[in-house]
Amino acid sequence: MSTGAIIAIAAGAVIVLLILLVAARRLTARRRAERRLNARREQVAGAHRDAAQERTARAELAEREAQRARAEADEHRARAALHEHGLADDELDRDDGEIRAADQRTADQPAERR
Repeated sequence: MSTGAIIAIAAGAVIVLLILLVAARRLTARRRAERRLNARREQVAGAHRDAAQERTARAELAEREAQRARAEADEHRARAALHEHGLADDELDRDDGEIRAADQRTADQPAERR
């Protein structure tokens, strides 16, 4: 084989190796960038999951409070119905006594404390 052919083969091999080296570095850089992107995606997704969980907890608390408020409203409706039908007159007498006692306590206090 001639010297020119050997030099051409060696130069071709060097060029191929350089191309492979550049391609490998780009591939490595691309993989590194992809890993960073995936880590950032997970971080943001985790933040969104945490926010969703917090809002869900607040919504559940609000639902419990609303249920309690509805139960109190139902209780007041039931008591109103009892009073309308005259089935809770004993409570009226007791309530009047409590109101009179509170009025008496207020009247007994000195004017400056009221």
